Amino acid sequence: MIPRRAGTAQRRRLSTRILASQVAILAVTSVIGFVLFAWVQRGQLDHEYEQRALSTARVAAADPQIREGMSGAGGAALVQPAAERIAEAARASYVVVVDLNGVRYSHPHADLIGQRIAEPLAVLDGRGHVGIDQGVTGRSANGKAPLWGPSGRVIGEVSVGIAEKNVAGQLWRELPTFALYAGIALAVGCGASYALARRLKRSTFGLELEEIAGLLQDREAMLHGIREGVVAFDPSGRVTVVNDEARRLLRIDAALGLRPADVLPAGRLRDALDGTLGGNDLTVLTDRYCLVVNRMPVVLHGRELGAVVTVRDRTELVGLLRELDSVRGLTDALRAQQHEFANRMHILAGLLDLGEHDAAFEYAVESACVEPALTEAVRQRVGNPLMVGLIVAKSTVAAERGVSITLSDDSQLGEQPVHLRGLLTIVGNLLDNAVEAALSGAATAGGARVELSLLETRSEITVRVADSGPGVPGDAVESIFQDGWSTRPDRGTARRGLGLALVHRLVLHHGGTITVSSGAGAVFGVTLPLPATPTASGRPRPAGANPFELSGSGGDRW
Repeated sequence: MIPRRAGTAQRRRLSTRILASQVAILAVTSVIGFVLFAWVQRGQLDHEYEQRALSTARVAAADPQIREGMSGAGGAALVQPAAERIAEAARASYVVVVDLNGVRYSHPHADLIGQRIAEPLAVLDGRGHVGIDQGVTGRSANGKAPLWGPSGRVIGEVSVGIAEKNVAGQLWRELPTFALYAGIALAVGCGASYALARRLKRSTFGLELEEIAGLLQDREAMLHGIREGVVAFDPSGRVTVVNDEARRLLRIDAALGLRPADVLPAGRLRDALDGTLGGNDLTVLTDRYCLVVNRMPVVLHGRELGAVVTVRDRTELVGLLRELDSVRGLTDALRAQQHEFANRMHILAGLLDLGEHDAAFEYAVESACVEPALTEAVRQRVGNPLMVGLIVAKSTVAAERGVSITLSDDSQLGEQPVHLRGLLTIVGNLLDNAVEAALSGAATAGGARVELSLLETRSEITVRVADSGPGVPGDAVESIFQDGWSTRPDRGTARRGLGLALVHRLVLHHGGTITVSSGAGAVFGVTLPLPATPTASGRPRPAGANPFELSGSGGDRW
């Protein structure tokens, strides 16, 4: 459980703050909505009562008694009773009938009958009109209809008004229903807000806003402060976190929201990041680094949150281990020479003890010429002393183990070959692999043997290593150069499965090619192109700043 920060108990909980905020928002919006709805409803009621007033005015204009009084001699004596009758039946506040001169023939106030109206007649166009009237009877919804005479001409106007209190009374009768609906909506919104607050609380694992902000700051400080690459993935496999060290080691910049397949080429590194390749402490070689990759799924409270990948730079450590293996190889070679020298001394002592002085002399001369002969045979074909020392040392160690290493007669390498550092690593690793393969193969008539060929021309350097071992299986030709591919278990000081992968990357780094045969007796062929022009000093160009170009024995055998 993540501890709460000091002072959190005095603050309101996140779910409470969210609920209170949403309830306040819902309450304000409900009131605003209620007011707007009442305003719209008031407008609709005004329109409805205006149309009712117009309908009443048309009924009054068609009343025979009113028409007779307006067209005959009855006048107001006939019109006023009819208008009062219609107003009472329609619950209108007034029914006013005027002639074309604007003279009233009916009105709720009898003293206004016979007087002219102030405004002009609106129905001279022969159509009905509606509006809000601010007359002597107060505010009312008004409707005006033309009064037609026997000849079909407009002879007057009928104006009907319905008092404002009728409209307001209708609105007040409807408002409780509207308020009930608004209350129901508010209650439903509060319930949804409460459920949302609970869900957000579960999503944040009960953390409050201050705790989430603090954890984010701590995470950023930790991720960008450690010397280990960290990459986090969500459940769908997209990158959610990548720190500065991971960007440097993986050489990726804009990776957030993308999958490994979108930012990395196909290979062992991408398979290790996306989980295709399982296991712990996976060793991966890139163009610049030797990395150890670990991928761990993240599960919290039974929920799968994705995975976290850690990437550690082991380039320097692997380089030191390879140098240690190189020193160990030289030590083994010296130990073998010491052992061989002790045997020869014992033979000489025995011959002298037996008095075979002539035989002892001949054996001493023969033994003295063995090592110089081996070194001289290599130096005749290889001019570079480092390469000569590597081949002689490998031959001595291999001979101690029962494997014969021979240099082909067509070999020819100059004193300062181009790509020397890379060439030493390539030859050392291929010879180590070939010796291991020759030892694991079935006994042959010629014994366990390895043949090395080095040929330098004007345009390229060719390396060919053949062994008498069982060879490379046909289904492994495509995967033999991948990181970690090996048929033998790891040793104490170094991981297996890196030698051929390292050779492959060095060859590609120098723009060369590498091939391998399938079937019995593996044959590895490497071709390194030479630069077109020498450097200004006349010396060959350096092999490049590749951290894996180490001279001596590679020691990573497949």
